[in-house]
Amino acid sequence: MKIGIIGAGNMGYPMLCGAVKVFGGENVCFTCLSETDKERGILEGAVYKSSNAELVKEADAVVLVVKPYVYDTVLSEIKGKLKEGAIVITVAAGITISYIKEALGGQIKVVRVMPNTPAMVGEGMSAVTFDEAADFTADEKETIGNFFGSFGSYVELPESLQDAAIPASGSSSAFVYVFIEAMADAAVCCGIPRDIAYKMTAQTVLGAAKMVLQTGEHPGKLKDNVCTPGGTTIAGIRALEENGFRSAVMEACIATFDKVKSMKK
Repeated sequence: MKIGIIGAGNMGYPMLCGAVKVFGGENVCFTCLSETDKERGILEGAVYKSSNAELVKEADAVVLVVKPYVYDTVLSEIKGKLKEGAIVITVAAGITISYIKEALGGQIKVVRVMPNTPAMVGEGMSAVTFDEAADFTADEKETIGNFFGSFGSYVELPESLQDAAIPASGSSSAFVYVFIEAMADAAVCCGIPRDIAYKMTAQTVLGAAKMVLQTGEHPGKLKDNVCTPGGTTIAGIRALEENGFRSAVMEACIATFDKVKSMKK
C-alpha cells in the first residue's frame, strides 16, 4: 500500500516515520508547507510531492493531518483527483466521516482517527473509527491497523465516541505535562536540581502508566498499594483531595469535550 500524508508537522511527522518503517520510504509520500518539515521528511526516506493533487493520484491511503480550519481548502484541492478505491484517513478534532464523504463525493472509504503527540516517541494512543457504511476488506483493515500501530497503540471506537476520545487521549497528554511540571517544581522547591527533578517525575509517570497497562490492576488498587497507613503518601493524597485534584482533572477533560462538540463538522 502507498501512503500519502498531507501535513508533516508535530502530528504528521511521527505518522510519516511510522509509515516509512512499515511500508518503506518509496511507498510513503507527503506534502507540507514548512521547509524544515520537508527536509526532515525526506531524511526519513519519504518522497516529497509538490502538491496535494499530485500526491493523491498515486496514494492508496491519504492521511489528512492538517488543522480543522484548513480542511475545506485541502478537500477542494483533492476532490475528483483521488486514486480509485483510495482510503481517506482524517486526523482532526470535530471532522466527521460524513463531512469528508460529502465534501469529496463518490464512494470514498473514510477512516477517522484521533492520535496524540506521544506518537513522536512511538508511544502514541489512537482512537480509530472505520466508516461502517464502507466495505473495508480484512486486508485493508489489517494494513491500516499496522500503520496506526507503527507509532503506538490504538483502539477501535464507534464514531459516536470519537469526541470523548479527545479528552481521554488526544488532548490529555498536555494535562500530564502540566502534572509533571508541577511535581518537578515542587521537587525543586524541596532542593532537587531542575534537570534531575524532571527526569525523576517523568520516569515516575511513565512507570505508573506501565503498571496500569501491564498489571491490569485498577488504578485505585495500585494507589492503595503505595499508601502506608499514617505514611507520607496518604498525606499527599489527602492534600490532592483537599485541593480538588480529581475535580480539576475531570473539569479539564469535560471542557475539552465541550469545545470539540462546538467545532464539529
